[in-house]
Amino acid sequence: MAYFYAFLSAIFAALTSILAKIGISDINSNLATAIRTTVVLVFSWIMVFVVGGQHDLGSISKKTLVFLILSGLATGISWLAFYKALQMTDASKVVPIDKLSVVFTIIFAFIILGEAASKKAIIGAILISIGTLVMVL
Repeated sequence: MAYFYAFLSAIFAALTSILAKIGISDINSNLATAIRTTVVLVFSWIMVFVVGGQHDLGSISKKTLVFLILSGLATGISWLAFYKALQMTDASKVVPIDKLSVVFTIIFAFIILGEAASKKAIIGAILISIGTLVMVL
C-alpha cells in the first residue's frame, strides 16, 4: 500500500508543478508560495479532524515537535526556491533538478540516519543524476 501512496504522490507532485507554472505567470513567486501553503495548511488540518488525529496533539514530544518544525522550514525554503525557479524557466528543466532531492535524500539518509548505502541505491542515485543532466542540458 505504501507504493500506491508514493505513486499517487508522484502524480500529484507532477500536477503541482504544471498547475503552479500556469498560476505564477502574473504574480510574485513568494506570494504564490504563500497562497499554496495556505491551501495546504487548511487541507492538512481538515484531514487531521476527518481522521481523528487531533487527539494525538497532547502526546507530541519536544523532540518530535522540533524536528517537525525544522522539516516545515526546509519545506518552506524548498517551495520558495522551487516557485522562483519555476517562474524563471521551463517546468521541464526545473522539475528534474528538483528531483535530485532523491539523490540528496539517499546521501543524507546514509550520513545522518545511518541507513545502509546499498549497491542498488548508489547505482540508482548515479542514474538519476545522469538522467537529470541529460534532461537539463
